[in-house]
Amino acid sequence: MERVTSTDPGPLPDPRALRPRLPSPVQEIEDAPFARRGVRLLLKRDDLIHPELPGNKWRKLAPNLRAAAAAGERALLTFGGAYSNHLRATAAAGRLLGFATIGVVRGDELADAPRNPSLARCAADGMRLHFIDRARYRRRSDPEVLAELRDRFGAFRLIPEGGSNALAAQGCTELGRELRGAADTVAVACGTGGTLAGLAAGLGPGQRALGFPVLKGGRPHFLQETVEELQRAAFGGPRGDWRLEDRFHCGGYARRTPELDAFATAFEDRHGLPVERIYVAKLLYGLTTLAEEGAFAPGSTVAAVITGPPEPAPGPDRIRRPRP
Repeated sequence: MERVTSTDPGPLPDPRALRPRLPSPVQEIEDAPFARRGVRLLLKRDDLIHPELPGNKWRKLAPNLRAAAAAGERALLTFGGAYSNHLRATAAAGRLLGFATIGVVRGDELADAPRNPSLARCAADGMRLHFIDRARYRRRSDPEVLAELRDRFGAFRLIPEGGSNALAAQGCTELGRELRGAADTVAVACGTGGTLAGLAAGLGPGQRALGFPVLKGGRPHFLQETVEELQRAAFGGPRGDWRLEDRFHCGGYARRTPELDAFATAFEDRHGLPVERIYVAKLLYGLTTLAEEGAFAPGSTVAAVITGPPEPAPGPDRIRRPRP
């Protein structure tokens, strides 16, 4: 058994001891594709909440960390891919608050490969990385798989992939409340759906939430059903006005196209704002395309939730190029 224990035997502090910047700032920018249509663009700067637990990762992790501390649990186990912001945030939270952390990583072929910057950062923050094959990763919620992980690592608080569970959705309602009355449409990039589920629940009457999936997805409507399930678990039923816009995943998680890269670079040059490529670039690319298509009424306001800072870009083998 590879028992993983906290290096800090003292009491586990509340995440609020890390002094998050809440509510996060709202920044209005003048961007030509929106201005031409008479639409205001706001950036909800959740990337500034905390330097090591930015954005939706703070909002989703904080209630789970409080629950773990209240239950006296000192080890956290969670799941993610090789470029997972969630794994990085969980590892940082463990280091800052005294939790032991285990990251179950998709892809056993990565076990003996050089660590990319994201996984190297997780390891530097004390996270025990455990690589499993992709077929087994798809079964990560099976009781048999979880029992094997507990046999291997001992007791732990389970946090789902992306941090999305009922507690996370409840934590993200505050994001919606902070934007009440500020925008007609509030948009966020979606991986596992927890932020969208809570955001929509926290918005006020007449506001809608728009989610941009960054994964290509499997069966149709999978993320739609996932968000609905999260809202049932968190709130007892549907909450808020929300929908998904799934045209802008650019081939799947951590995949990019030359068009996406060119857009993100041009946006950075115009506004001096670094654009994280896995989530935020796809969100802004999608919103800009919708604005150019006339999807937002003149005189309306759109808010884009900036959920994270720039991350190391995947290698060129992950850039999806058009077929000849």
